[in-house]
Amino acid sequence: MRAGSHRRPGSRPQASSRIAVVGSCNLDIVTYTDRIPAPGETVIGRRLLQVPGGKGANQAVAAARAGAEVSFIGAVGEDDFGELLATALRREGVITAGLRRVSMPTGTAHITIDSAGENAIVTIAGANAGVSLNERDRAVIASTQALLLQLEIPLEIVVAAAAVAHGAGAHVILTPAPGPSLPAELSRFVDLLIPNESEAVALTGASSGDQAADLLLAEVPAVAVTLGARGCIYRERGGPSLLLPAFPVAAVDTTAAGDTFAGALAVALAEGRSVEAALRWAMAAAALSVQREGAIPSIPYRQEIDSFASAREQARALH
Repeated sequence: MRAGSHRRPGSRPQASSRIAVVGSCNLDIVTYTDRIPAPGETVIGRRLLQVPGGKGANQAVAAARAGAEVSFIGAVGEDDFGELLATALRREGVITAGLRRVSMPTGTAHITIDSAGENAIVTIAGANAGVSLNERDRAVIASTQALLLQLEIPLEIVVAAAAVAHGAGAHVILTPAPGPSLPAELSRFVDLLIPNESEAVALTGASSGDQAADLLLAEVPAVAVTLGARGCIYRERGGPSLLLPAFPVAAVDTTAAGDTFAGALAVALAEGRSVEAALRWAMAAAALSVQREGAIPSIPYRQEIDSFASAREQARALH
């Protein structure tokens, strides 16, 4: 591939995948309740958990459990939460040479989850505001097949990482959360955008995820809009246009489902699967994750994804 050009997802087979993630690392403080409170309302919670999370860390673990060699670049504080998160990533086999310890509190996410598994989240950046890139980090990014990015760290770092990956011919995958806009200085480096439906609508002003996906093709060459229990819309300039139904499951907690999808999709595409096959495999990973509580604790391993996807595809073929 010519450096600096966009590559169609899944177009080059790989025996194994090397993925870099530049992003956030948080401690998730999770409250389970019957329903998410309205403004000014107090409700009774059932349970409180503290678990590793953050969109960057979630995607790193998702890609590692899906079978990739993963390098994570981010920042945590010089506190107990930071040590807990660094240990959790290393335990998953994620390479953490790029994880800085900075003199700010470790980032946190305060999550409320209702009885249907839907969530409302408030994040506090903390140490995530201190993420930086050095020459070693740039070399790691340039040596990978895919770079996973989100918007929970300073935008200038996201843009710099994307530029390095794009220039080296790596596949740049962005989850545009949180953020009401897609900056032009970033979108020109992105190969695949993965918003959920509400994010896609916010980015475009469209009335639906389907319309938003079409509009986003003016900004990036490929878009996968996740629709929760309704599945996924995929659009690609000059390529396939797909609407894939979700695997029906009983959701317990949707936290990190989108990150699980992104991490698994990056692995599948880096391994050279077709776009449709990669999307279905990533959707299987997300379907497994929503049946479990927590962010990182909910993320499935490769063997689980393979078994679930195979069983569901066989059942679909019979019908």
